[in-house]
Amino acid sequence: MISYSAAISPKKHFSSAESPQSSFSAFFTGWDRHHSFHLVTFLNVTMALKVALHRLVFTHRTLTIWASSQRHSRHRDLLVNLSESVRDTRTFSGAAVKRNDNKEGTSDYSRLSTKVTSRKRRPLSPLERISGLLPQDALSPEVMQLREQESDKGAEIQGSVPNRTQVEVGDEDIVKKSEHQAHSPPVGAEELDTGSVHHREKQVWAALPGERLLTCGELLVAEYRRKRMEFRKMFQLQTGARLESSWGVILHNDIAGQPAGQFLKTHRGVPIFIRRASLEDYVLCMKRGPAIAYPKDAASMLMMMDVTEGDCVLESGSGSGAMSLFLSKAVGSKGSVLSVEVREDHHRRAVLNYNRWRTSWSLRRGEEWPDNVQFHKADLCTASSLLAGRGFHAVALDLINPHLVLPTVIPHLHPGAVCAVYLANITQVTDLLEGVRCSTLPLLCERVIELPLREWVVAPALQKDGRYCNKKGFHPGFGLSQDGEASEESDKDLTTEEDPDPPFGSIPYIARPHPEQMSHTAFLVKLRKCVQ
Repeated sequence: MISYSAAISPKKHFSSAESPQSSFSAFFTGWDRHHSFHLVTFLNVTMALKVALHRLVFTHRTLTIWASSQRHSRHRDLLVNLSESVRDTRTFSGAAVKRNDNKEGTSDYSRLSTKVTSRKRRPLSPLERISGLLPQDALSPEVMQLREQESDKGAEIQGSVPNRTQVEVGDEDIVKKSEHQAHSPPVGAEELDTGSVHHREKQVWAALPGERLLTCGELLVAEYRRKRMEFRKMFQLQTGARLESSWGVILHNDIAGQPAGQFLKTHRGVPIFIRRASLEDYVLCMKRGPAIAYPKDAASMLMMMDVTEGDCVLESGSGSGAMSLFLSKAVGSKGSVLSVEVREDHHRRAVLNYNRWRTSWSLRRGEEWPDNVQFHKADLCTASSLLAGRGFHAVALDLINPHLVLPTVIPHLHPGAVCAVYLANITQVTDLLEGVRCSTLPLLCERVIELPLREWVVAPALQKDGRYCNKKGFHPGFGLSQDGEASEESDKDLTTEEDPDPPFGSIPYIARPHPEQMSHTAFLVKLRKCVQ
């Protein structure tokens, strides 16, 4: 009979050779061996899959690189074939021009030129585009004679419009870019060909009385405008030189002999406006040492001093020679200007700028600019001997401290005459007036002014596609039916048809101040000599 304690806690009977501790250790050792085998198998399979995946990625990348190399090779073959076809086409186009010249004479060529020079022309075929780009050396004398005759006819048809349309320029640019990529000619050869194109495009202009063509040595201004001034450069026309810009190159030899105020195209097909430099252009663009008297201020000073032809004017502070040129033009050949400068470098710069303008003027007008300015390097405070025996109708001062020279200058100024002073800041103005008060000079300060210059933009209103905007308005009876009710057409624009030349008053305009305005330049003080 089993006891109650034995029933509750049964015990396993172990032999004398096997203890409980050894049994448990054997059990766990077997478990570790079993699961370690499965773990190693899992790791081996994982490594095998990883190696296979790396091989697959490497194979894919290899195939991708091979496919891209095949595509590049095919594209290279296409480019080679294209370049060969362009070369063959140029050769064929030259033969075609000669064959047309021998068979049909000038009828087809003149008919083609009439279409090209007309205002609305048809698109050019690839053969016509390439034949028009043939170099001059590859053409026969007969073809050259035909081209010269056609240029004369084009001049009679076009009149005073030497430029081609933008569509033709775009087509030629596309052909030139394709040929440049295929053949890659040197820059010198391209410029030489450009010169020949400009030479062929020269027209015979009927000169007006007194008109002179551009000659070497003149000062010219090149401008390129789109929505605003994007390029402006003053240069001297020279033989063998080039006008370089971001929009291309124009040879000076192609500009010489042309009338002023003409558009000439660069080798990139961009029209550049070429004109003669005015005195204002020259003053603003010439080489300068110190700051110049700007044209707006110089004009006001001339009005203050009331300078006329034959006057004798004293200028102190030659600077870069800007005011000396304006005074020289105002007094004319019968007057004289005495310009005094204390610094050697400024004196030398003023003389060079003055002589350069006189040389350009003589080439431009065929007559000498009056040599009526005498430049002296001296300090006006101690130059009493220089002014001895002289009288002046007006005095122009452009100095840092002008009140220091007034006791020397005012005794040689005619009674009632004006001394105009050019000052940079208002502090100099107060110092000048204080110096006049303390020196008890017979001077009256009549005016102290500042001249702001505000430019405006006034242009036709354009749409995004470049067409003119249509002006909307109301006319009596427009858009009303017989019953007096407004029709749907009354809400439409009055000018809905596309007209290249809209009538007067049909286009709205936009007027606003220019975003780039000139800042402060100077204060002008008007001092008049009085008799005490």
